Amino acid sequence: MQRNNSKSMTPSRSFSRREFLAGTSLLLAGSTLPLWGADEKAKKPEPIIDIHQHTNYGGRSDEQLLAHQRAMGITTSILLPSGRPLEVPSTHSGKSNGLAAKCLGNESVLAMAKQFPGEFVFGANEITDLPEAHQELEKYLKLGAVIIAEQKFGVECDSKPSHMVAELAQEYNVPVLLHFQHEMYNLHFERFHTMLEKFPKVNFIGHAQTWWANIDKDHKDQKILYPKTKVTQGGLTDRLLSDYPNMFGDLSAGSGLNALVRDEEHTHGFLERHQDKLVYGSDCVDTIGRGPGCQGAQTIAAIRRLAPSKKIERKLLYENAKKLFRI
Repeated sequence: MQRNNSKSMTPSRSFSRREFLAGTSLLLAGSTLPLWGADEKAKKPEPIIDIHQHTNYGGRSDEQLLAHQRAMGITTSILLPSGRPLEVPSTHSGKSNGLAAKCLGNESVLAMAKQFPGEFVFGANEITDLPEAHQELEKYLKLGAVIIAEQKFGVECDSKPSHMVAELAQEYNVPVLLHFQHEMYNLHFERFHTMLEKFPKVNFIGHAQTWWANIDKDHKDQKILYPKTKVTQGGLTDRLLSDYPNMFGDLSAGSGLNALVRDEEHTHGFLERHQDKLVYGSDCVDTIGRGPGCQGAQTIAAIRRLAPSKKIERKLLYENAKKLFRI
Protein backbone atom coordinates (compact mmCIF):
# COMPACT_ATOMS: atom_id res chain seq x y z
CA MET A 1 0.00 0.00 0.00
CA GLN A 2 1.32 3.46 -0.92
CA ARG A 3 1.86 5.75 2.08
CA ASN A 4 1.16 9.51 1.86
CA ASN A 5 3.61 11.49 3.98
CA SER A 6 2.26 14.93 3.14
CA LYS A 7 2.19 17.08 6.27
CA SER A 8 -0.33 19.50 4.74
CA MET A 9 -3.21 17.04 5.06
CA THR A 10 -5.77 17.83 7.71
CA PRO A 11 -5.96 15.01 10.24
CA SER A 12 -9.22 13.01 10.04
CA ARG A 13 -11.62 12.92 12.98
CA SER A 14 -11.77 9.59 14.78
CA PHE A 15 -15.05 7.69 14.40
CA SER A 16 -16.68 5.84 17.22
CA ARG A 17 -17.62 2.18 16.66
CA ARG A 18 -21.33 3.13 16.72
CA GLU A 19 -20.87 5.80 14.03
CA PHE A 20 -18.85 3.44 11.85
CA LEU A 21 -21.45 0.68 12.00
CA ALA A 22 -24.29 3.10 11.32
CA GLY A 23 -22.55 4.51 8.27
CA THR A 24 -21.71 1.06 6.95
CA SER A 25 -25.32 -0.04 7.32
CA LEU A 26 -26.58 2.96 5.36
CA LEU A 27 -24.03 2.33 2.63
CA LEU A 28 -25.01 -1.30 2.31
CA ALA A 29 -28.71 -0.45 2.31
CA GLY A 30 -28.27 2.15 -0.38
CA SER A 31 -26.25 -0.16 -2.60
CA THR A 32 -28.16 -3.42 -2.20
CA LEU A 33 -31.86 -2.65 -1.67
CA PRO A 34 -32.64 -1.37 -5.17
CA LEU A 35 -30.98 -4.42 -6.72
CA TRP A 36 -32.85 -6.82 -4.41
CA GLY A 37 -36.14 -5.13 -5.26
CA ALA A 38 -35.45 -5.37 -8.98
CA ASP A 39 -34.53 -9.05 -8.69
CA GLU A 40 -37.69 -9.85 -6.76
CA LYS A 41 -39.82 -8.01 -9.30
CA ALA A 42 -38.16 -9.93 -12.11
CA LYS A 43 -38.75 -13.26 -10.38
CA LYS A 44 -42.36 -12.58 -9.42
CA PRO A 45 -44.53 -15.18 -11.22
CA GLU A 46 -47.19 -14.04 -13.65
CA PRO A 47 -50.72 -14.36 -12.24
CA ILE A 48 -53.01 -17.20 -13.32
CA ILE A 49 -56.73 -17.57 -12.64
CA ASP A 50 -58.10 -21.12 -12.55
CA ILE A 51 -61.84 -20.93 -13.19
CA HIS A 52 -62.57 -24.62 -12.59
CA GLN A 53 -61.69 -26.52 -9.42
CA HIS A 54 -63.58 -28.59 -6.86
CA THR A 55 -63.37 -29.46 -3.17
CA ASN A 56 -63.00 -33.14 -2.23
CA TYR A 57 -62.45 -33.97 -5.91
CA GLY A 58 -61.98 -37.74 -5.95
CA GLY A 59 -61.59 -37.59 -2.17
CA ARG A 60 -58.73 -35.05 -2.26
CA SER A 61 -58.36 -33.12 1.01
CA ASP A 62 -58.52 -29.33 1.31
CA GLU A 63 -54.83 -29.32 2.27
CA GLN A 64 -53.93 -31.24 -0.88
CA LEU A 65 -56.07 -28.91 -3.00
CA LEU A 66 -54.34 -25.86 -1.55
CA ALA A 67 -50.89 -27.36 -2.18
CA HIS A 68 -51.90 -28.43 -5.70
CA GLN A 69 -53.06 -24.97 -6.73
CA ARG A 70 -49.99 -23.27 -5.26
CA ALA A 71 -47.66 -25.75 -6.97
CA MET A 72 -49.29 -24.94 -10.32
CA GLY A 73 -48.73 -21.23 -9.66
CA ILE A 74 -52.40 -20.32 -9.47
CA THR A 75 -53.16 -16.86 -8.10
CA THR A 76 -56.93 -17.27 -7.73
CA SER A 77 -59.05 -20.43 -7.99
CA ILE A 78 -62.80 -20.53 -8.52
CA LEU A 79 -64.34 -23.46 -6.63
CA LEU A 80 -67.36 -25.03 -8.32
CA PRO A 81 -69.72 -26.98 -6.03
CA SER A 82 -71.89 -29.98 -6.79
CA GLY A 83 -75.61 -30.11 -6.23
CA ARG A 84 -77.08 -31.97 -3.26
CA PRO A 85 -76.87 -35.80 -3.40
CA LEU A 86 -80.24 -37.14 -4.53
CA GLU A 87 -81.44 -40.17 -6.45
CA VAL A 88 -83.47 -38.48 -9.17
CA PRO A 89 -83.52 -38.87 -12.96
CA SER A 90 -81.33 -35.80 -13.59
CA THR A 91 -78.58 -37.27 -11.37
CA HIS A 92 -78.97 -40.62 -13.14
CA SER A 93 -80.45 -42.14 -9.98
CA GLY A 94 -77.55 -40.82 -7.90
CA LYS A 95 -74.71 -41.97 -10.17
CA SER A 96 -73.92 -38.35 -11.02
CA ASN A 97 -74.03 -37.09 -7.43
CA GLY A 98 -70.98 -35.03 -6.51
CA LEU A 99 -70.57 -34.23 -10.22
CA ALA A 100 -69.78 -37.97 -10.61
CA ALA A 101 -66.45 -37.31 -8.85
CA LYS A 102 -67.18 -37.13 -5.08
CA CYS A 103 -67.08 -33.31 -5.17
CA LEU A 104 -68.73 -31.44 -2.33
CA GLY A 105 -71.41 -28.77 -2.41
CA ASN A 106 -72.08 -25.13 -1.67
CA GLU A 107 -71.12 -25.08 2.02
CA SER A 108 -67.75 -26.68 1.29
CA VAL A 109 -66.63 -24.17 -1.35
CA LEU A 110 -67.91 -21.24 0.72
CA ALA A 111 -65.91 -22.42 3.74
CA MET A 112 -62.70 -22.74 1.70
CA ALA A 113 -63.16 -19.28 0.20
CA LYS A 114 -63.66 -17.82 3.68
CA GLN A 115 -60.55 -19.58 4.99
CA PHE A 116 -58.36 -18.33 2.12
CA PRO A 117 -59.90 -15.03 0.97
CA GLY A 118 -58.60 -13.84 -2.38
CA GLU A 119 -56.87 -17.13 -3.13
CA PHE A 120 -60.21 -18.92 -3.52
CA VAL A 121 -63.60 -17.63 -4.60
CA PHE A 122 -66.73 -19.74 -4.96
CA GLY A 123 -69.66 -20.59 -7.19
CA ALA A 124 -73.24 -21.66 -6.49
CA ASN A 125 -74.88 -24.82 -7.76
CA GLU A 126 -77.93 -27.07 -7.49
CA ILE A 127 -79.62 -29.81 -9.49
CA THR A 128 -81.17 -27.85 -12.35
CA ASP A 129 -84.69 -29.26 -12.24
CA LEU A 130 -85.04 -29.55 -8.47
CA PRO A 131 -88.01 -27.52 -7.16
CA GLU A 132 -85.74 -25.93 -4.53
CA ALA A 133 -83.01 -25.04 -7.03
CA HIS A 134 -83.92 -21.36 -7.35
CA GLN A 135 -83.89 -20.83 -3.59
CA GLU A 136 -80.60 -22.67 -3.08
CA LEU A 137 -78.80 -20.89 -5.92
CA GLU A 138 -80.02 -17.48 -4.82
CA LYS A 139 -78.89 -18.12 -1.24
CA TYR A 140 -75.26 -18.48 -2.32
CA LEU A 141 -75.42 -15.79 -4.99
CA LYS A 142 -76.42 -13.39 -2.22
CA LEU A 143 -73.40 -14.58 -0.23
CA GLY A 144 -71.10 -13.62 -3.08
CA ALA A 145 -70.92 -16.55 -5.51
CA VAL A 146 -69.30 -15.42 -8.78
CA ILE A 147 -70.75 -18.12 -11.05
CA ILE A 148 -73.50 -20.75 -11.31
CA ALA A 149 -71.56 -23.95 -11.90
CA GLU A 150 -70.82 -26.60 -12.61
CA GLN A 151 -74.18 -27.37 -14.21
CA LYS A 152 -73.70 -31.10 -14.83
CA PHE A 153 -77.10 -32.75 -14.76
CA GLY A 154 -79.24 -34.84 -17.09
CA VAL A 155 -81.51 -32.07 -18.38
CA GLU A 156 -82.09 -30.58 -21.79
CA CYS A 157 -79.86 -27.56 -22.27
CA ASP A 158 -82.82 -25.36 -23.26
CA SER A 159 -85.36 -26.73 -20.76
CA LYS A 160 -87.52 -24.56 -18.50
CA PRO A 161 -85.25 -25.28 -15.50
CA SER A 162 -82.29 -24.20 -17.62
CA HIS A 163 -84.16 -20.96 -18.33
CA MET A 164 -84.57 -20.47 -14.58
CA VAL A 165 -80.82 -20.79 -14.08
CA ALA A 166 -80.14 -18.27 -16.85
CA GLU A 167 -82.66 -15.82 -15.41
CA LEU A 168 -80.93 -15.95 -12.02
CA ALA A 169 -77.54 -15.49 -13.68
CA GLN A 170 -78.89 -12.44 -15.47
CA GLU A 171 -80.31 -11.00 -12.26
CA TYR A 172 -77.04 -11.42 -10.35
CA ASN A 173 -74.76 -10.71 -13.33
CA VAL A 174 -72.75 -13.94 -13.09
CA PRO A 175 -71.76 -16.48 -15.78
CA VAL A 176 -73.14 -20.02 -16.10
CA LEU A 177 -70.74 -22.88 -16.82
CA LEU A 178 -72.20 -26.01 -18.43
CA HIS A 179 -70.79 -29.50 -18.83
CA PHE A 180 -71.90 -30.69 -22.28
CA GLN A 181 -71.75 -34.46 -22.68
CA HIS A 182 -73.72 -36.38 -25.29
CA GLU A 183 -76.67 -38.32 -23.86
CA MET A 184 -75.57 -37.49 -20.30
CA TYR A 185 -75.49 -33.80 -19.35
CA ASN A 186 -77.09 -30.65 -20.84
CA LEU A 187 -78.62 -32.57 -23.69
CA HIS A 188 -79.16 -31.42 -27.29
CA PHE A 189 -76.09 -29.23 -27.62
CA GLU A 190 -77.17 -28.44 -31.19
CA ARG A 191 -80.02 -26.35 -29.73
CA PHE A 192 -77.93 -24.32 -27.30
CA HIS A 193 -77.84 -21.33 -29.64
CA THR A 194 -81.46 -20.67 -28.62
CA MET A 195 -80.31 -20.01 -25.05
CA LEU A 196 -77.64 -17.61 -26.24
CA GLU A 197 -80.24 -15.71 -28.24
CA LYS A 198 -82.87 -15.68 -25.49
CA PHE A 199 -80.39 -14.50 -22.83
CA PRO A 200 -77.94 -12.17 -24.60
CA LYS A 201 -76.91 -10.52 -21.31
CA VAL A 202 -75.85 -13.82 -19.71
CA ASN A 203 -72.31 -15.08 -20.29
CA PHE A 204 -72.31 -18.84 -20.82
CA ILE A 205 -69.13 -20.92 -20.56
CA GLY A 206 -68.92 -24.21 -22.47
CA HIS A 207 -67.01 -27.14 -21.03
CA ALA A 208 -66.37 -30.87 -21.39
CA GLN A 209 -66.38 -33.59 -24.03
CA THR A 210 -69.19 -32.64 -26.41
CA TRP A 211 -68.29 -28.95 -26.26
CA TRP A 212 -64.65 -29.58 -27.25
CA ALA A 213 -65.26 -32.42 -29.70
CA ASN A 214 -67.38 -30.05 -31.78
CA ILE A 215 -64.60 -27.61 -32.63
CA ASP A 216 -64.32 -29.89 -35.67
CA LYS A 217 -66.74 -29.29 -38.55
CA ASP A 218 -66.37 -32.97 -39.51
CA HIS A 219 -67.30 -34.34 -36.08
CA LYS A 220 -70.28 -36.51 -36.93
CA ASP A 221 -70.36 -39.31 -34.35
CA GLN A 222 -71.29 -37.58 -31.09
CA LYS A 223 -70.56 -40.77 -29.17
CA ILE A 224 -66.84 -40.16 -29.75
CA LEU A 225 -65.98 -37.90 -26.82
CA TYR A 226 -62.19 -37.55 -27.23
CA PRO A 227 -61.50 -37.43 -30.97
CA LYS A 228 -57.86 -37.54 -32.06
CA THR A 229 -58.23 -36.67 -35.74
CA LYS A 230 -57.21 -33.49 -37.50
CA VAL A 231 -59.64 -30.61 -37.10
CA THR A 232 -61.59 -28.89 -39.86
CA GLN A 233 -62.36 -25.30 -38.91
CA GLY A 234 -66.01 -24.33 -38.50
CA GLY A 235 -67.46 -26.83 -36.04
CA LEU A 236 -70.49 -25.94 -33.92
CA THR A 237 -68.35 -24.88 -30.96
CA ASP A 238 -66.20 -22.71 -33.22
CA ARG A 239 -69.30 -21.03 -34.65
CA LEU A 240 -70.91 -20.39 -31.26
CA LEU A 241 -67.74 -18.66 -30.06
CA SER A 242 -67.60 -16.58 -33.24
CA ASP A 243 -71.27 -15.68 -33.56
CA TYR A 244 -72.34 -14.97 -29.97
CA PRO A 245 -70.63 -12.37 -27.76
CA ASN A 246 -71.96 -14.14 -24.65
CA MET A 247 -70.39 -17.54 -25.41
CA PHE A 248 -67.05 -18.46 -23.80
CA GLY A 249 -64.95 -21.63 -23.59
CA ASP A 250 -63.38 -23.33 -20.56
CA LEU A 251 -60.04 -24.95 -21.49
CA SER A 252 -60.11 -27.33 -18.51
CA ALA A 253 -60.09 -31.09 -18.09
CA GLY A 254 -58.85 -33.82 -20.40
CA SER A 255 -61.33 -32.68 -23.04
CA GLY A 256 -59.86 -29.18 -23.15
CA LEU A 257 -56.29 -30.44 -23.23
CA ASN A 258 -57.18 -32.91 -25.98
CA ALA A 259 -58.68 -30.08 -28.04
CA LEU A 260 -55.44 -28.11 -27.69
CA VAL A 261 -53.02 -30.86 -28.68
CA ARG A 262 -54.95 -33.06 -31.15
CA ASP A 263 -54.15 -30.74 -34.08
CA GLU A 264 -51.64 -28.10 -33.07
CA GLU A 265 -51.71 -26.39 -36.46
CA HIS A 266 -55.45 -25.81 -36.05
CA THR A 267 -54.94 -24.73 -32.43
CA HIS A 268 -52.82 -21.72 -33.38
CA GLY A 269 -55.63 -20.29 -35.50
CA PHE A 270 -58.33 -21.27 -33.00
CA LEU A 271 -56.57 -19.44 -30.16
CA GLU A 272 -55.99 -16.45 -32.41
CA ARG A 273 -59.67 -16.27 -33.43
CA HIS A 274 -61.05 -16.73 -29.94
CA GLN A 275 -58.34 -15.06 -27.89
CA ASP A 276 -60.93 -12.98 -26.00
CA LYS A 277 -63.38 -15.85 -25.43
CA LEU A 278 -61.28 -18.62 -23.83
CA VAL A 279 -60.37 -19.01 -20.15
CA TYR A 280 -58.03 -21.38 -18.34
CA GLY A 281 -59.39 -23.94 -15.92
CA SER A 282 -57.73 -27.03 -14.50
CA ASP A 283 -60.56 -29.36 -13.36
CA CYS A 284 -57.67 -31.54 -12.23
CA VAL A 285 -57.95 -34.31 -9.62
CA ASP A 286 -54.18 -34.60 -9.11
CA THR A 287 -52.76 -33.99 -5.61
CA ILE A 288 -49.26 -32.74 -6.52
CA GLY A 289 -49.71 -29.87 -8.99
CA ARG A 290 -46.83 -30.71 -11.29
CA GLY A 291 -45.34 -33.56 -13.27
CA PRO A 292 -46.79 -35.91 -15.90
CA GLY A 293 -49.78 -36.85 -13.74
CA CYS A 294 -51.06 -33.29 -13.39
CA GLN A 295 -53.39 -32.48 -16.27
CA GLY A 296 -53.89 -28.91 -15.00
CA ALA A 297 -50.16 -28.18 -15.23
CA GLN A 298 -50.04 -29.82 -18.67
CA THR A 299 -52.79 -27.50 -19.89
CA ILE A 300 -50.88 -24.43 -18.68
CA ALA A 301 -47.78 -25.71 -20.50
CA ALA A 302 -49.79 -26.35 -23.69
CA ILE A 303 -51.25 -22.83 -23.62
CA ARG A 304 -47.80 -21.32 -23.16
CA ARG A 305 -46.41 -23.41 -26.01
CA LEU A 306 -49.27 -23.02 -28.48
CA ALA A 307 -50.51 -19.45 -27.92
CA PRO A 308 -49.64 -17.38 -31.01
CA SER A 309 -48.21 -14.59 -28.86
CA LYS A 310 -47.35 -13.69 -25.29
CA LYS A 311 -50.27 -11.25 -25.30
CA ILE A 312 -52.72 -14.02 -26.16
CA GLU A 313 -51.17 -16.35 -23.57
CA ARG A 314 -51.79 -13.78 -20.84
CA LYS A 315 -55.38 -13.35 -21.98
CA LEU A 316 -56.04 -17.09 -21.76
CA LEU A 317 -54.33 -17.62 -18.41
CA TYR A 318 -55.43 -14.46 -16.65
CA GLU A 319 -56.89 -11.40 -18.31
CA ASN A 320 -60.05 -12.91 -19.82
CA ALA A 321 -61.07 -14.49 -16.51
CA LYS A 322 -60.22 -11.33 -14.58
CA LYS A 323 -62.59 -9.39 -16.82
CA LEU A 324 -65.31 -12.05 -17.00
CA PHE A 325 -65.48 -12.56 -13.22
CA ARG A 326 -64.52 -9.01 -12.22
CA ILE A 327 -61.81 -10.38 -9.94
